Amino acid sequence: MSIPHEIENYIKLQPESKRNDMLELHERILQNLPSCKLWFLDGKNEQGKLVSNPNIGYGSYLMKYADGTTKEFYRIGISANTTGISVYIMGIDDKNHLPQMYGKRIGKATVTGYCIKFKALKDINRDVLEQAIKDGAKPRF
Repeated sequence: MSIPHEIENYIKLQPESKRNDMLELHERILQNLPSCKLWFLDGKNEQGKLVSNPNIGYGSYLMKYADGTTKEFYRIGISANTTGISVYIMGIDDKNHLPQMYGKRIGKATVTGYCIKFKALKDINRDVLEQAIKDGAKPRF
């Protein structure tokens, strides 16, 4: 199955309110990053055991590990969780950047060094979330 079909199926499996929010987020990210690489991670490890929530990813960056090895990974990700939706913004070295720049302006969300978590899009300022996504999508050197 192609990645766009896996993404479509994942979104369709969500409860209606979460499905609508995930679809809106997916479409907004694609509008802002039209030629980005798409990812779908099913949340399973090499043995097929579910170890995390499935994720939709957008863009690409080279993740560097402490031992010097690297791995390509998505730059922006979204995932349904038990209480709502998580938006992951990867590759930002300064773990205070997201909370300081967006935490007070985004509305009812928890903002950490790489994740913005909220119950529903209606609870947050969508424009501020979009700014955070655009900021996170910029290449970092």
